[in-house]
Amino acid sequence: MYPKNKKIDIVVGIPSYNEADNIEFVAKQIDLGLRKYFPKLQSAIINVDNDSPDNTKDEFLKAKTKTPKIYISTPKGIRGKGNNFYNLFKAAKKLQAKTIIVVDADLKSITPEWISILGKPILNGYDYVTPLYNRHEYDGSITNHLCYPLMYGLLNRAIRQPIAGDFSFSSNLMEYWINKTWYQTTKHYGVDIFMTLGAILGKFKTCQVNLGAKIHKPSAPKLGQMFSQVVGTLFKELSANKDGWQQKKIIKETVFGKEKYQAPQNLSIDYKGIKATALYEFKINQNILKQALSEENYEKIHTMYSQQKLDITGNLWSKIIYDLLYAFDTTDLNSNLIEA
Repeated sequence: MYPKNKKIDIVVGIPSYNEADNIEFVAKQIDLGLRKYFPKLQSAIINVDNDSPDNTKDEFLKAKTKTPKIYISTPKGIRGKGNNFYNLFKAAKKLQAKTIIVVDADLKSITPEWISILGKPILNGYDYVTPLYNRHEYDGSITNHLCYPLMYGLLNRAIRQPIAGDFSFSSNLMEYWINKTWYQTTKHYGVDIFMTLGAILGKFKTCQVNLGAKIHKPSAPKLGQMFSQVVGTLFKELSANKDGWQQKKIIKETVFGKEKYQAPQNLSIDYKGIKATALYEFKINQNILKQALSEENYEKIHTMYSQQKLDITGNLWSKIIYDLLYAFDTTDLNSNLIEA
């Protein structure tokens, strides 16, 4: 329930689905951070959930915190990270919060200091804060291969973790997001890139902060649907906002906090499995790719896959991505192209 007759200065949101095993720990770290670093401000911790069947709600509410806690859920059967964020936005607006922080429910590496690092720039006039992490090279593959390169190449913005999951924002930017068109993909995993692109294209004041290593549950089990929803939103937003492409020199983001040299999360990588999946996916999607890619780029890829010698350089990869974005914007391939 909402604190009665009380205006809240800072809201910290925890989006979740089936995170009963860790959400209590995250809530306690948030509470410690709010009480240590923002003792004079009124705060609330909100768990925005997808009606998790694993008792996420109970685990969150039983966390011993002095900061008031609020649990909000989507209706039964309604899933989606973006739907959770929309509920968070509405709640934060009702509470008149000016600073909103969001952290993932599966974080193992969160400390009270994270709340300070994410919160202070908003209190000092920034609208959007994204993190810098020490990450394994195979952690964040959608970010590394699509989101960051396209934002850097087309929008001239060096925001390194545009779909991080841990960030903060102002009430002004939140209102901007609420009033934008939400695609179906935005209501799910596409919400993070939707928010970052909104901050950039809406010309809000952004910065980055050093958080060190991010230790959390591996994303691999949900990577398929995540990929489709993130890239679908990314391509739609970029196609609809061509007037924002390459208008300035590369904007170097202001970075707060000392760089933290921490060992990244160790991941077990099945290299043979990755190659086998790539060969199979090319085989079943090559007709779509032949329509989408330039003849030169398709032939290079086709030769590699025919010989089972995959060596896609950064230069070739960038050309492929621009081919795909162009095809998405100018043909009716759309969802089939995203899946390919």
